[in-house]
Amino acid sequence: MNPAAARRMRLTGMIRKESLQILRDPSSIAIAFIMPVVLLLLFGYGVSLDARKVPLAMVVEQPDANSASLVGAFRHSEYFAPRLFTSLQEARQAFDLREVFGIVWLRNNFSNRLLGQGDAPIGVIINGVDANQARITGGYIQGVWQAWLADYARGRGLTPRVPVVLEPRIWFNAAVRSHNFLVPGLIAVIMTLIGAMLTSMVVAREWERGTMEALMVTPIRIDELVIGKLAPYFLLGMGGMLLSVVMALWQFDVPLRGSFWALTATSALFMLVALGMGLLISVVAKNQFVAGQVSIIVTFLPAFILSGFIFSIGSMPEPIQWITHLIPARYYVAILQSLFLAGDIWPIMLGNSAALAVMMVVFLGLARRRFHKRLDA
Repeated sequence: MNPAAARRMRLTGMIRKESLQILRDPSSIAIAFIMPVVLLLLFGYGVSLDARKVPLAMVVEQPDANSASLVGAFRHSEYFAPRLFTSLQEARQAFDLREVFGIVWLRNNFSNRLLGQGDAPIGVIINGVDANQARITGGYIQGVWQAWLADYARGRGLTPRVPVVLEPRIWFNAAVRSHNFLVPGLIAVIMTLIGAMLTSMVVAREWERGTMEALMVTPIRIDELVIGKLAPYFLLGMGGMLLSVVMALWQFDVPLRGSFWALTATSALFMLVALGMGLLISVVAKNQFVAGQVSIIVTFLPAFILSGFIFSIGSMPEPIQWITHLIPARYYVAILQSLFLAGDIWPIMLGNSAALAVMMVVFLGLARRRFHKRLDA
């Protein structure tokens, strides 16, 4: 048998062995296909950065047509669920009990100021425990107030006294849906879990079961061993990625404005990075429990916290921003958000893909270097 045929036979045998191991281990299939579904449903429906139907206390000290009109504007807004109070003290009690998130206070001179001077300031109190929610709620209250003032002036043939009129244009996520922001980033977290967690067990499992010694006495080479172990998990991870993309498009209506083939190519590159990280952990740990714990701490948590998936990297302290450059998911999240929401922005895709390619070479190279066919390795 010529060397090429022998190499192909050894590699095919190794891939077949690892594929059978996956089929005999339901947990691997569950991690690849059930976990993405669970995480996408959990984050897609359970986590939202949007402000909808915010409970709001409306304090109207002197009800009249103008105050009723303003309260009606808040009632017709999809962002608020207003409750009427006749005194600020009652509203404060509801606010302290967290029954409402904010208070809009129309004083007893509201209509007099509005008819006499043309302006009628309103009091606004917002719960600042959740700073992001507070900023969003404050902006929505201001928007309803300004829109109502403009309608009030036009109804009386007046020109609203607004020195600057803003006409906002929101690009890439015009509906400002948090699903469009969260779901693409979640794909990076899912692929990190699939790639790193599954492969972090492959070599450690061989050591624990005592089958590594049997592999060492075979003529298979280290390169063939590495490829044979990684190839089935690569296909498993890409299957999980495709399932996640299908759910993102049809379950959560997240747009994919970029090329599907660009998404597949960059996802394959990131999967190789995750596989390299997992294999390196497995080679070093030689224990499945330790490898699993290390993979969560070293791959999953940084991908969740430091990748820009939920928390903006620009708002982090500068030393932490430097650390994020060592997190592969940071580059993949940037690629995913561009492909899904903006399109094929090649400077972003090529720059981040180059960083992933360097990391792939580093992790796979280190794993190959640490992988020896010796018991004392």
